[in-house]
Amino acid sequence: MRLQISPSHERLPWWQQLLYRAGLLLWLKAFGTMIFMGLFFWAYFSLLKYPLRPAWVMPRLAADDWFAFTPHAFPVYAALWVYVSLPPAFLGNLRALLCFGGWMAALCLCGLAIFWLLPTAVPPAGLDWSAYPEMAMIKSMDGGGNACPSLHVACAVFAAFWLGRVLRQVGSPHWLRYLNGLFGLAIAWSTLGTRQHVLLDVFAGLLLGLVFVLASLRHLQRTPQRPLL
Repeated sequence: MRLQISPSHERLPWWQQLLYRAGLLLWLKAFGTMIFMGLFFWAYFSLLKYPLRPAWVMPRLAADDWFAFTPHAFPVYAALWVYVSLPPAFLGNLRALLCFGGWMAALCLCGLAIFWLLPTAVPPAGLDWSAYPEMAMIKSMDGGGNACPSLHVACAVFAAFWLGRVLRQVGSPHWLRYLNGLFGLAIAWSTLGTRQHVLLDVFAGLLLGLVFVLASLRHLQRTPQRPLL
């Protein structure tokens, strides 16, 4: 099993470096990601089903009306679970992988603790969800709870920064780095376009994600070994 990228592989073209990195610790990355997501969803839906107290409905801002509902936002919304899998897939060593996983877990635990102590819900959208089968499935499971902060946004921010750092390290073209940032923003927009969140949820999720991504990258840089990603 390949455990760490070698200096010789750092001289490869960026796309070959990414392919090589994807093969490092492949089974650990694959099964670790699946187990992590399974545990997260178990905790998330448990809190949704058994809140500590009745959920407080989040207020809508006037600016929320700038973002119209569209079923086309659903594929972007659902793509988060692929997007957050990309940074660990392309990490170059075990230390960086554990750092990413540990801080992502801390982010999720913080969000879940907020959901438990201060349960919130989105206001009714006034839409007939039966006309939108994909959204009806989400609404039947989620029910608009666990709203603030948006963990969708927080996790997208966390993934965008880590993936952006990997792309810079392998020397990827600028357009790919811009595309990474735009996709992170698109996921934030999708939470509004699907009526899963309101702007206050998005702002809170953005702040939560920034706090944990900055702390995680600082922690990685302060470790005594070479800060490979």
